[in-house]
Parts: sequence; structure tokens; C-alpha cells
Amino acid sequence: MSGFQAGDKVRIVSCEDDPRAAGRTGRIVDAVPPGPLTGGRWTVNGIGLFIGPVLCRTSELRPA
Repeated sequence: MSGFQAGDKVRIVSCEDDPRAAGRTGRIVDAVPPGPLTGGRWTVNGIGLFIGPVLCRTSELRPA
């Protein structure tokens, strides 16, 4: 997996779940690595006023 942990600040380079999130930063919500429930994607929150939590693959994220 990657080295992401709950609370890590990340930059979203792309997001299949919500393309509006691309280019923004947010924080990882998940306390454990993503599994089958989220389709292997991380939950990222705190992206913007009109964008709720999104699910992003590891390849769509970079440390911020």
C-alpha cells in the first residue's frame, strides 16, 4: 500500500469519484488502509465548501 494515515494532508491530482476535487488538498479520513468496502480507495475530506468527502485511489493522491 502507500504510507497514508488518518489525518495526512494530500493533494488530489485526479479523482474519478468527483473530478471537481482535482487540484485541491484535503485530509485522509481512513484509520486503516482501504479495502473492499471502498473499492480500494481512500476517503478524503476537507476539500472545499461545496465538495463532500470523496473516494480516491492511491495513484490519484500525492502527499501535500
